[in-house]
Amino acid sequence: MAEPRYVVGIDLGTTNSVVAYTDARVEPGTQPDIRVFAIPQLVAPGSVSAEPALPSFVLLPGPHDVAGGGLDLPWKTGADRAVGAFARDRGAELPHRAVSSAKSWLANSRVDRRDKILPWNAEEPPQGKLSPVEASAEVLEHIRAAWNHEMGPGARLEDQEILLTVPASFDALSRELTVEAARMAGLPNVTLLEEPQAAFYAWIWQSRDRWRKEVHTGDLVLVCDLGGGTCDFSLIRVGEQDGDLSLERVAVGDHLLVGGDNMDLSLAHSVAHKLSTEGRKLDAWQMRGLWQACRTAKEKLLAEDPPETWPVAVLGRGGGLIAGTVKTELLAEEIQEQLTDAFFPYCRREDKPGHGHRLGMMELGLVYESDPAITRHAGAFLTRANAGFPSAVLFNGGVMKAAALRKRMIAVLNSWKQEGDVRELAGAQYDQAVAIGAAFYGLARRGLAVRIQSGLNRTYYIGVEAAMPAVPGMPAPVRALCVAPFGMEEGATLSLPQAKFGLLTGEPVRFELLASTKRRDDAPGSMVDEWEDEISPVSIMETELSGEPGQVVPVTLEVKVTEVGTMEIWCVSEQADERWKLEFSVRERE
Repeated sequence: MAEPRYVVGIDLGTTNSVVAYTDARVEPGTQPDIRVFAIPQLVAPGSVSAEPALPSFVLLPGPHDVAGGGLDLPWKTGADRAVGAFARDRGAELPHRAVSSAKSWLANSRVDRRDKILPWNAEEPPQGKLSPVEASAEVLEHIRAAWNHEMGPGARLEDQEILLTVPASFDALSRELTVEAARMAGLPNVTLLEEPQAAFYAWIWQSRDRWRKEVHTGDLVLVCDLGGGTCDFSLIRVGEQDGDLSLERVAVGDHLLVGGDNMDLSLAHSVAHKLSTEGRKLDAWQMRGLWQACRTAKEKLLAEDPPETWPVAVLGRGGGLIAGTVKTELLAEEIQEQLTDAFFPYCRREDKPGHGHRLGMMELGLVYESDPAITRHAGAFLTRANAGFPSAVLFNGGVMKAAALRKRMIAVLNSWKQEGDVRELAGAQYDQAVAIGAAFYGLARRGLAVRIQSGLNRTYYIGVEAAMPAVPGMPAPVRALCVAPFGMEEGATLSLPQAKFGLLTGEPVRFELLASTKRRDDAPGSMVDEWEDEISPVSIMETELSGEPGQVVPVTLEVKVTEVGTMEIWCVSEQADERWKLEFSVRERE
């Protein structure tokens, strides 16, 4: 493959996806020109417009939507589905045909993410359903096709250096599925980058060399990334190396399904209550439509210089509870106050997120946080990280464009800090920062910009069956062997010659990959017996290793971290020149 012409950053967002790019041949020491790619997309039947963001929605339309080529694009005729602005807007009217929040579904371990389950809880739409992986691939495929149409055959997207972002809290399997979606979309070679790091890279690029004066040795920066479906926290420490400032990511929070989606639903319930007091009751189908409509209203009313009001409309059900379109409006001042108090309440640092009363039977939908209070989750993260208190905060995500929300978060952080004030790192580009930062990171990988030291965001383990006498009705306990410590760098390898195990060959077996965000001091090769409260399953591999059936081969282990941050575990025979590979990443295959 020819040397790439561009370095491309793709923010595959829960609500909106953004693409940024820069010349791969930038001269060392010069400020790169990073541009946001305007993505052509349907904004109405038969109408295409190039926009700076692609809403991450897929519409599975009915026959009347497809008739007459209404979904056709400049590069595709006979289209039977839509991605982008029209999919989002039409989906608000027809929620049973709209796939949204596919990125959040990629992290939902309660379902098979390769099953065709979206739109969730909807009757079978005319064009069938999509899996979360397929829905993500639809968005990426649209980006690829749009790019190739605009940039020409000499700069095909699949031939460029692509940095694809994921939440820092994505576990190994969620990352694998993201790469799988990229491959399905015709992008076989991508490098994953955590979104909070991408946001910080964007801030560095935006600040030019001034960033070295705005942060200082000893600073601890909290990156608060509040997106459409997730909330991510990371801590980046500013240090010194060879007389220059250095950056190190020292902590990553858990995967929190709380964000803009929760705010949209909160507004929808508020509007529904208002309508019910007026004698206009909405059914479940209309509530899904209202949820989507409130998403648009929130984005408009939380933007800079927002209008005072924004109309909200929901289609009627004809012969159902009400007939005709239901209309109302939201006030900018009201929703800012409502969202600030509900999602950023004042609290003590030691206050823990509430879990509420849980029923024994629940839907297998998205696993939303029981407590929507971002401030309580932030306090829990800082306590668990035990890395010190931040001196600065960098906000990211479209929700954080609202000055009222940023101001409240800063006020809460300052109420916890004993000395000095937490300052906001100004200049963030909330909607586009992740894509811009990903492109800038591509240059950092080439040695053309400062690079944040990071590595694995968890400590990883593999399950080992304990040797003990059989007990009727009780399976052998599983011990957790540490195979990769927190912070292990990309491309790094390590050997565990002191850890010797028996590998069963020639018959079906399974291997369990485990991980922990809490245990950060476990050394490679150490064994944990009681781990259920601190270590969680990540992925299970079922396979049959070559060899004589039922043979137990003595092996030692070698571990490699690929550039997507997942594991390759090699089992090395002590008796023969033979190796078996346990691959928990689908990106790299040797």
